[in-house]
Amino acid sequence: MAMPSTPGPTRTAGDLKSAPLFDHLDELRKRLIISLVFLAIGMVVAFQYRVQLIELIKVPLTYSELYREGKVELVTLRLAGQLLISFSLAFWAGLALALPFIVWQVWGFIAPGLYPHERRWGLPFILGVGFSFAGGVLFGYKLVLPTMIPFLIEFLAGTVTQMQDLQEYIGTVTTFLIAFGVAFELPILAVVLTRIGIVNHTMLRKGWRIALVAIMVAAAVITPTPDPGNMLLVAVPLYVLYELSVILSRVFRVVPAAEQAILEP
Repeated sequence: MAMPSTPGPTRTAGDLKSAPLFDHLDELRKRLIISLVFLAIGMVVAFQYRVQLIELIKVPLTYSELYREGKVELVTLRLAGQLLISFSLAFWAGLALALPFIVWQVWGFIAPGLYPHERRWGLPFILGVGFSFAGGVLFGYKLVLPTMIPFLIEFLAGTVTQMQDLQEYIGTVTTFLIAFGVAFELPILAVVLTRIGIVNHTMLRKGWRIALVAIMVAAAVITPTPDPGNMLLVAVPLYVLYELSVILSRVFRVVPAAEQAILEP
Protein backbone atom coordinates (compact mmCIF):
# COMPACT_ATOMS: atom_id res chain seq x y z
CA MET A 1 0.00 0.00 0.00
CA ALA A 2 1.50 3.25 -1.05
CA MET A 3 2.13 5.72 1.74
CA PRO A 4 0.49 9.07 1.21
CA SER A 5 2.99 11.66 0.20
CA THR A 6 3.61 14.41 2.69
CA PRO A 7 2.80 17.74 1.13
CA GLY A 8 5.74 20.13 0.97
CA PRO A 9 5.63 23.51 2.63
CA THR A 10 3.44 25.92 0.80
CA ARG A 11 4.32 29.60 0.38
CA THR A 12 1.72 31.92 1.75
CA ALA A 13 0.86 35.30 0.39
CA GLY A 14 3.01 36.84 3.12
CA ASP A 15 6.02 34.80 1.99
CA LEU A 16 5.54 35.93 -1.58
CA LYS A 17 5.36 39.53 -0.51
CA SER A 18 8.48 39.24 1.63
CA ALA A 19 10.59 37.65 -1.11
CA PRO A 20 11.61 40.98 -2.68
CA LEU A 21 12.71 42.18 0.76
CA PHE A 22 15.21 39.34 1.02
CA ASP A 23 16.40 40.11 -2.49
CA HIS A 24 17.04 43.71 -1.44
CA LEU A 25 18.85 42.60 1.70
CA ASP A 26 21.03 40.26 -0.33
CA GLU A 27 21.84 43.06 -2.74
CA LEU A 28 22.60 45.39 0.19
CA ARG A 29 24.93 42.80 1.68
CA LYS A 30 26.83 42.49 -1.59
CA ARG A 31 27.15 46.26 -1.91
CA LEU A 32 28.41 46.56 1.69
CA ILE A 33 31.01 43.86 1.12
CA ILE A 34 32.25 45.55 -2.05
CA SER A 35 32.38 48.89 -0.23
CA LEU A 36 34.41 47.35 2.59
CA VAL A 37 36.82 45.89 0.02
CA PHE A 38 37.34 49.33 -1.52
CA LEU A 39 37.83 50.78 1.97
CA ALA A 40 40.41 48.11 2.80
CA ILE A 41 42.29 48.83 -0.44
CA GLY A 42 42.25 52.54 0.32
CA MET A 43 43.54 51.92 3.85
CA VAL A 44 46.40 49.75 2.57
CA VAL A 45 47.42 52.44 0.09
CA ALA A 46 47.13 55.22 2.69
CA PHE A 47 49.10 53.23 5.26
CA GLN A 48 52.09 53.19 2.92
CA TYR A 49 52.12 56.99 3.01
CA ARG A 50 51.41 57.47 6.73
CA VAL A 51 54.62 59.46 7.30
CA GLN A 52 53.84 61.81 4.41
CA LEU A 53 50.29 62.23 5.72
CA ILE A 54 51.57 63.21 9.16
CA GLU A 55 53.88 65.78 7.56
CA LEU A 56 50.95 67.20 5.59
CA ILE A 57 48.84 67.54 8.72
CA LYS A 58 51.74 69.30 10.48
CA VAL A 59 51.94 71.99 7.76
CA PRO A 60 49.39 74.34 9.46
CA LEU A 61 51.74 74.41 12.47
CA THR A 62 54.41 76.06 10.34
CA TYR A 63 52.28 79.22 10.22
CA SER A 64 52.94 79.64 13.95
CA GLU A 65 56.02 81.63 14.87
CA LEU A 66 56.43 79.68 18.10
CA TYR A 67 56.53 76.39 16.20
CA ARG A 68 59.08 77.73 13.73
CA GLU A 69 61.25 78.82 16.65
CA GLY A 70 61.14 75.32 18.12
CA LYS A 71 59.11 76.34 21.18
CA VAL A 72 56.28 73.91 20.39
CA GLU A 73 56.88 70.18 20.24
CA LEU A 74 54.68 67.33 19.07
CA VAL A 75 55.00 64.29 21.30
CA THR A 76 53.28 60.96 21.83
CA LEU A 77 52.25 60.14 25.39
CA ARG A 78 51.48 56.45 24.98
CA LEU A 79 53.63 53.53 23.95
CA ALA A 80 51.25 52.51 21.16
CA GLY A 81 50.49 56.11 20.20
CA GLN A 82 52.42 56.05 16.93
CA LEU A 83 50.76 52.81 15.85
CA LEU A 84 47.27 54.09 16.69
CA ILE A 85 47.96 57.33 14.83
CA SER A 86 49.07 55.39 11.76
CA PHE A 87 45.93 53.23 11.75
CA SER A 88 43.68 56.23 12.32
CA LEU A 89 45.24 58.17 9.45
CA ALA A 90 45.09 55.11 7.21
CA PHE A 91 41.37 54.69 7.95
CA TRP A 92 40.34 58.29 7.23
CA ALA A 93 42.63 58.74 4.25
CA GLY A 94 41.56 55.34 2.92
CA LEU A 95 37.91 56.32 3.35
CA ALA A 96 38.54 59.51 1.38
CA LEU A 97 40.19 57.52 -1.41
CA ALA A 98 37.41 54.94 -1.48
CA LEU A 99 34.57 57.48 -1.19
CA PRO A 100 33.75 57.68 -4.94
CA PHE A 101 33.65 53.88 -5.18
CA ILE A 102 31.51 53.58 -2.05
CA VAL A 103 29.09 56.19 -3.42
CA TRP A 104 29.07 54.21 -6.66
CA GLN A 105 27.86 51.19 -4.67
CA VAL A 106 25.20 53.31 -2.96
CA TRP A 107 24.00 54.53 -6.33
CA GLY A 108 24.00 51.00 -7.70
CA PHE A 109 21.73 49.96 -4.84
CA ILE A 110 19.16 52.75 -5.24
CA ALA A 111 19.28 53.09 -9.05
CA PRO A 112 16.85 50.21 -9.79
CA GLY A 113 14.14 52.13 -7.93
CA LEU A 114 14.59 55.25 -10.05
CA TYR A 115 13.04 56.25 -13.34
CA PRO A 116 15.21 55.87 -16.46
CA HIS A 117 15.60 59.64 -16.85
CA GLU A 118 16.80 59.85 -13.23
CA ARG A 119 19.41 57.12 -13.59
CA ARG A 120 21.41 59.24 -16.02
CA TRP A 121 22.41 61.43 -13.08
CA GLY A 122 24.47 58.60 -11.60
CA LEU A 123 27.89 59.74 -12.85
CA PRO A 124 27.31 63.45 -12.02
CA PHE A 125 26.11 62.40 -8.54
CA ILE A 126 29.19 60.27 -7.87
CA LEU A 127 31.59 62.90 -9.19
CA GLY A 128 29.71 65.64 -7.34
CA VAL A 129 30.02 63.86 -4.00
CA GLY A 130 33.74 63.21 -4.54
CA PHE A 131 34.64 66.72 -5.70
CA SER A 132 32.47 68.39 -3.05
CA PHE A 133 34.12 66.44 -0.25
CA ALA A 134 37.59 67.13 -1.65
CA GLY A 135 36.74 70.81 -2.05
CA GLY A 136 35.61 71.08 1.56
CA VAL A 137 38.75 69.37 2.85
CA LEU A 138 40.97 71.58 0.67
CA PHE A 139 39.17 74.73 1.78
CA GLY A 140 39.61 73.90 5.45
CA TYR A 141 43.23 72.85 4.99
CA LYS A 142 44.34 75.83 2.91
CA LEU A 143 42.27 78.71 4.27
CA VAL A 144 40.98 77.98 7.77
CA LEU A 145 43.61 75.85 9.53
CA PRO A 146 46.52 78.22 8.74
CA THR A 147 44.75 80.94 10.76
CA MET A 148 43.07 78.80 13.43
CA ILE A 149 46.09 76.70 14.50
CA PRO A 150 48.48 79.65 15.07
CA PHE A 151 45.76 81.50 16.99
CA LEU A 152 45.35 78.59 19.41
CA ILE A 153 49.08 78.00 19.82
CA GLU A 154 50.02 81.65 20.34
CA PHE A 155 47.03 82.57 22.51
CA LEU A 156 49.23 83.25 25.58
CA ALA A 157 52.08 84.65 23.51
CA GLY A 158 54.50 81.91 24.45
CA THR A 159 54.21 82.30 28.24
CA VAL A 160 53.37 78.58 28.48
CA THR A 161 55.73 75.91 27.21
CA GLN A 162 53.72 73.69 24.89
CA MET A 163 54.11 69.99 24.27
CA GLN A 164 51.25 69.05 21.98
CA ASP A 165 50.03 65.46 21.98
CA LEU A 166 50.42 64.34 18.36
CA GLN A 167 47.43 61.99 18.56
CA GLU A 168 45.14 64.71 19.90
CA TYR A 169 46.42 67.23 17.34
CA ILE A 170 45.88 64.88 14.40
CA GLY A 171 42.46 63.88 15.74
CA THR A 172 41.39 67.53 16.00
CA VAL A 173 42.64 68.41 12.52
CA THR A 174 41.11 65.28 10.98
CA THR A 175 37.73 65.92 12.60
CA PHE A 176 37.82 69.51 11.41
CA LEU A 177 38.62 68.54 7.81
CA ILE A 178 35.95 65.82 7.76
CA ALA A 179 33.39 68.34 9.04
CA PHE A 180 34.26 70.69 6.18
CA GLY A 181 34.13 67.86 3.64
CA VAL A 182 30.67 66.79 4.84
CA ALA A 183 29.43 70.40 4.95
CA PHE A 184 30.39 70.90 1.32
CA GLU A 185 28.03 68.03 0.42
CA LEU A 186 25.06 70.30 1.22
CA PRO A 187 24.26 71.16 -2.43
CA ILE A 188 24.38 67.49 -3.43
CA LEU A 189 22.08 66.60 -0.52
CA ALA A 190 19.67 69.36 -1.54
CA VAL A 191 19.45 67.98 -5.08
CA VAL A 192 18.81 64.43 -3.85
CA LEU A 193 16.14 65.52 -1.34
CA THR A 194 14.51 67.69 -4.01
CA ARG A 195 14.34 64.87 -6.52
CA ILE A 196 12.67 62.51 -4.04
CA GLY A 197 10.21 65.20 -2.98
CA ILE A 198 11.25 65.84 0.63
CA VAL A 199 12.24 69.51 0.12
CA ASN A 200 11.90 72.12 -2.59
CA HIS A 201 13.46 75.47 -3.39
CA THR A 202 10.51 77.39 -1.94
CA MET A 203 10.87 75.65 1.40
CA LEU A 204 14.62 76.28 1.44
CA ARG A 205 14.18 79.94 0.51
CA LYS A 206 11.66 80.53 3.29
CA GLY A 207 13.93 78.85 5.84
CA TRP A 208 17.00 80.99 5.19
CA ARG A 209 16.83 82.67 8.62
CA ILE A 210 16.79 79.32 10.42
CA ALA A 211 19.59 78.11 8.15
CA LEU A 212 21.67 81.20 8.93
CA VAL A 213 21.32 80.68 12.69
CA ALA A 214 22.15 76.97 12.33
CA ILE A 215 25.20 77.81 10.21
CA MET A 216 26.47 80.35 12.76
CA VAL A 217 26.06 77.79 15.55
CA ALA A 218 27.81 75.13 13.47
CA ALA A 219 30.64 77.54 12.66
CA ALA A 220 31.06 78.33 16.34
CA VAL A 221 31.27 74.61 17.14
CA ILE A 222 33.63 73.75 14.28
CA THR A 223 36.09 76.53 15.07
CA PRO A 224 37.34 76.11 18.66
CA THR A 225 38.45 79.74 18.83
CA PRO A 226 36.62 82.82 20.17
CA ASP A 227 37.97 84.83 17.24
CA PRO A 228 34.97 86.05 15.17
CA GLY A 229 37.19 86.25 12.09
CA ASN A 230 37.76 82.50 12.06
CA MET A 231 34.07 81.86 12.71
CA LEU A 232 33.06 84.07 9.78
CA LEU A 233 35.67 82.36 7.63
CA VAL A 234 33.70 79.17 8.19
CA ALA A 235 30.17 80.61 8.26
CA VAL A 236 30.33 82.63 5.02
CA PRO A 237 31.25 79.68 2.74
CA LEU A 238 28.63 77.52 4.44
CA TYR A 239 25.92 80.09 3.78
CA VAL A 240 27.09 80.44 0.17
CA LEU A 241 26.68 76.68 -0.11
CA TYR A 242 23.17 77.01 1.28
CA GLU A 243 22.27 79.60 -1.36
CA LEU A 244 23.77 77.33 -4.01
CA SER A 245 21.58 74.54 -2.63
CA VAL A 246 18.50 76.72 -3.12
CA ILE A 247 19.46 77.41 -6.73
CA LEU A 248 20.17 73.76 -7.49
CA SER A 249 16.92 72.73 -5.80
CA ARG A 250 15.05 75.01 -8.19
CA VAL A 251 16.96 73.74 -11.22
CA PHE A 252 16.42 70.06 -10.36
CA ARG A 253 12.89 70.38 -8.99
CA VAL A 254 10.23 67.83 -9.91
CA VAL A 255 7.97 69.64 -12.36
CA PRO A 256 4.26 68.89 -11.78
CA ALA A 257 2.48 67.12 -14.62
CA ALA A 258 0.15 70.07 -15.24
CA GLU A 259 3.04 72.52 -15.47
CA GLN A 260 5.02 70.14 -17.67
CA ALA A 261 2.07 69.86 -20.08
CA ILE A 262 2.00 73.65 -20.38
CA LEU A 263 5.74 73.87 -21.00
CA GLU A 264 5.70 71.19 -23.69
CA PRO A 265 5.03 72.55 -27.20
